Amino acid sequence: MVQRAQRAVVFTGAGISTESGIPDFRSPGGFWTRYKPIAFSDFLASEETRLEAWRRFLMIHQTIGEAQPGPGHLAVAGLVERGHVSHVITQNIDGLHAQAGVARDRIIEIHGNGTYAKCLSCGLRHEISWVSEVIAREERPPSCTGCGGIVKSATISFGQAMPEQEMADARAATLNADLFIAVGSSLQVFPAAGFPVMAKQNRTPLVIMNREETGLDGLADLVIHAEIGAVMTAVMRQLA
Repeated sequence: MVQRAQRAVVFTGAGISTESGIPDFRSPGGFWTRYKPIAFSDFLASEETRLEAWRRFLMIHQTIGEAQPGPGHLAVAGLVERGHVSHVITQNIDGLHAQAGVARDRIIEIHGNGTYAKCLSCGLRHEISWVSEVIAREERPPSCTGCGGIVKSATISFGQAMPEQEMADARAATLNADLFIAVGSSLQVFPAAGFPVMAKQNRTPLVIMNREETGLDGLADLVIHAEIGAVMTAVMRQLA
């Protein structure tokens, strides 16, 4: 299926990054089972809540910052380079697809990017290291150095609107795809999980690769329950 593909879309979730040492924060015992998620509206409403949200995010960012692309990321980058995959749609915020060598214009980050922060008012980028220094020095959440607005990690929080451009790009890539491969996602979080459904409704072959069963397995043309890195590396070997 990959050999025939020229416009495949790879849709990735947390499972592709667990092999890089980044835990699945939604799994039992994961970060979001130990800390109740802070809603976007609460983040906006209270400086105290923003400070707590940033403290939690910095804990996550430390794990992300130490991670390196795993075999799954490298294999996906190889498929893009060989011309089989047109776009990578990812739910992950770790930036590992870019680190693996996928061009930025081929990556669609529908849940944002956790490697930097930005102002919610003017959009100015701020580095996470700077945010950490402000919090350590002043014990308050950071304000934009440009306009004084609220600074937040460049991720999509619970209750925050999905990014319009990225969702439009993901829809276009999905409808143009000649193969859709969902990798390492439980396919439970919507609207993101709607893209594999959209692909199937468009009569595009659907492959689901995940260690555990997903609620969309019944839609797929091929389901693989195995280690992502091993399977994707084997696919690359077959293409060599």
